[in-house]
Amino acid sequence: MKGIRLDHIGIAVNDLQQGAKFWELLGLISSKDIEVNEEQGVNILFLSTSQGPAPNIELLEPTGENTPIGQFINKRGPGIQQLAFEVDDILQMISHLESNGIDMIDKTPQIGAEGNKIAFVHPRSTGGVLVELVEK
Repeated sequence: MKGIRLDHIGIAVNDLQQGAKFWELLGLISSKDIEVNEEQGVNILFLSTSQGPAPNIELLEPTGENTPIGQFINKRGPGIQQLAFEVDDILQMISHLESNGIDMIDKTPQIGAEGNKIAFVHPRSTGGVLVELVEK
């Protein structure tokens, strides 16, 4: 396996503008471009620091109650929903994890924010944390 890095922290929010307010006051910079991912049922806004390629904050607003983020908020309330790690080869990583007994939600990558390939690792294999793999 080659490099891996923390890409972003996904935070479920009820409203992107309200959710972004604190992070912008803290000094993070909003992309201002709201991305709609109809397949995932979510509106997405990225925020970053001004100090290089540090991990981003990804705000996730559900487009409906029966979407994954809508269900997350209904069950747990707003808050951290996932940690996302960028990997060089997502198919290789999925295979590596599965061959070592890790349960995947996505055995085949999906299309996520910014057109990246994504796949989720089941929280039962990670100590209760939803982990997203991202290949850019």
